[in-house]
Formats: sequence, structure tokens, C-alpha cells
Amino acid sequence: MEIKMFDEFGVFGEDKDKAKNIRENKILPALNKGEDIILNFEGVKSVTQSFMHALISKVIREKGTEVLEKIYFKECNDVVKEIVRIVTEYMQDPIGLDEKNGIH
Repeated sequence: MEIKMFDEFGVFGEDKDKAKNIRENKILPALNKGEDIILNFEGVKSVTQSFMHALISKVIREKGTEVLEKIYFKECNDVVKEIVRIVTEYMQDPIGLDEKNGIH
């Protein structure tokens, strides 16, 4: 399944509620069916870190880091690439996962 992020959010992804909606109604159901996900960022200039967390952190937390082999980030500019990198690395860090779960 391909999700065109520009069509969903425009040039700037910042709405965490919309990101959560896409995660719950498109990303997770497709992954549960065994489908790969393409998040196509063509035309998107930037996203916030909180937006990206809302979009994919729960997916990684629920399905494990191996789910990143089924999610493809396409047409990302350097700004979007950096936010994706920050969020995915944070979610792969056991310390980050512990802090998210209230363990310090």
C-alpha cells in the first residue's frame, strides 16, 4: 500500500491527530494483512518530530523493529530523512523504549 503524504497532510506534516488516524486506519491494518507500506513524501517540505512519532512509533513498539523492513520512506528530502532517522533510531534504542514505558 502506498500513502501519498502530501495528499494527506500537505507540505508540512505537523497534525499528530491526522498522523494517528493514518497509523490506525491505514498503516496498521495493511501491516496486519502482511502488506508492505510505502510512505511517499513527494512534495512534503518538512514534518515535525512529534508528527513522525505519532505516525510510526506505536507501529514499531507493537510490531518490533523488524517492521521497518516492511515500511518504505519514499521521496524524502533531507529534512524529512533526518526526522525519520531520529524517530526510527530512538525507537530502536532500548533506553528510549524503556523511557517511553516509564522505566528510567
